[in-house]
Amino acid sequence: MKLFAARFGLRTRLIAAFLLVAAISAITTATLTYREARSAILQQAQDTAVDQFRDRIGALAVTLPVGEEQLRRNCQHLAREGRPQTRVFAEYGKIRVSSSDRPTSNVITPALREAVRGNARGSFQRVVKDGKPWLTVGMPAVFDHGDGRQPTGLVLYAVIPLTTEEANVKAMVTAARDGALPALLIALAPALLAARSVLRPVRDLRRAAAGIGRGELDTRIEVKGSDELAGLAWTFNESSTKLQESVEELRRAEARARRFASDVSHELRTPLAGMLAVTEVLDEDAAQLNTDTAAAVRLISAETGKLATLVEDLMEISRFDAKAADLHLDEVDVAETIRKTLQSRHWEDRVDTELPDGVRAVLDPRRFDVVVANLVGNALRHGARPVTVRLRIESRGAASWLVTEVADSGPGIDPAVLPHIFDRFYKADAARTRSAGSGLGLAITQENVRLHGGTVHAADEPGGGAVLTVELPLEGR
Repeated sequence: MKLFAARFGLRTRLIAAFLLVAAISAITTATLTYREARSAILQQAQDTAVDQFRDRIGALAVTLPVGEEQLRRNCQHLAREGRPQTRVFAEYGKIRVSSSDRPTSNVITPALREAVRGNARGSFQRVVKDGKPWLTVGMPAVFDHGDGRQPTGLVLYAVIPLTTEEANVKAMVTAARDGALPALLIALAPALLAARSVLRPVRDLRRAAAGIGRGELDTRIEVKGSDELAGLAWTFNESSTKLQESVEELRRAEARARRFASDVSHELRTPLAGMLAVTEVLDEDAAQLNTDTAAAVRLISAETGKLATLVEDLMEISRFDAKAADLHLDEVDVAETIRKTLQSRHWEDRVDTELPDGVRAVLDPRRFDVVVANLVGNALRHGARPVTVRLRIESRGAASWLVTEVADSGPGIDPAVLPHIFDRFYKADAARTRSAGSGLGLAITQENVRLHGGTVHAADEPGGGAVLTVELPLEGR
């Protein structure tokens, strides 16, 4: 049944179920009708034959003792008055005669003979012999006596073929069988209508669910009637309304949060600029201060730098959220661009490189610089040396891809952390509440890569350590 449901749709299953019910109903009705009709036909034939045979025997003048020749004539007379092909057999003492050339019949059973001996009104039995149905009637010849009806010792048997009745029954079976297929074909029309009426709201529900999946939260279903499907449509509409309200509230809250982060970042830039200028002066004079004061000055300078980095990252994320980020493309030497990124941050002595010359690509140099810097900085902070930057071009079908990898030799990435590594403010270690980064570096990296039409993903190296891979299309962008 599961395989049938998997291979065939709901429409096919509904029609099949409808036709199955119709077929079972037709077969059941035909079977019951056949049984009742067969019983009625055979009962009528049986009652008529028994009553007529009894009446003819009662009207028969029997003189005792009966001679064999007279008894044969009586049998022939009874057979002629009966139904066509009826045969009459007589048993009187040792005399056995019949209306045919055979004195006895193998259709007459010992059970019938036993029943006739114990019943003055006679008995009957339906017998199938050699595939043919027969009605056998046994009737004793009696005479009236002062003490009642007394048997004469003569027993007459009528063997009546039931071929006509059997033919009528077979004709009914044939008619029922021949009428089953047209009945099923006729039942197909209401089956199609029923399937259509059931599937229409299901199709409406599917289209509405697909609309919700596409973000069309105002999608609703027209409710018709008051049955279970109408209740399902009403429940869907109520759920869609609640979902729309919740999503709209979440969007408003998200918009408020983005505006807040953007506004705060802008407001902090001006005082931070002054603070950075002051901390630069203090850093220059820190050597002339006493030890405790110099340590405090350097701490203030470091924390101010972190705050400035966080503010810049927040402003960058805000531009991505507001869809205000754009690309300023230029054709560059990719290997040279990576070297400049490492040199500007004084990482050239801490990072190994595998940068083939002559690799040129059209990209945004500033954003690519941010991508490489964030990946290398993350590897230096959370991995272990050596950190290696690799560059290569891969061809996949008709397209070519610029692949940049940053690998470290650290412990790798925890499988539980891997799905969240590009989430904003995500920290793999809950106890590590402070770090040199803002918690937005990899998220900004992902946004910059997406802006170029590429992808970035993280994995563990087979030999240990983590590797973050950036793939940018070189053609078709």
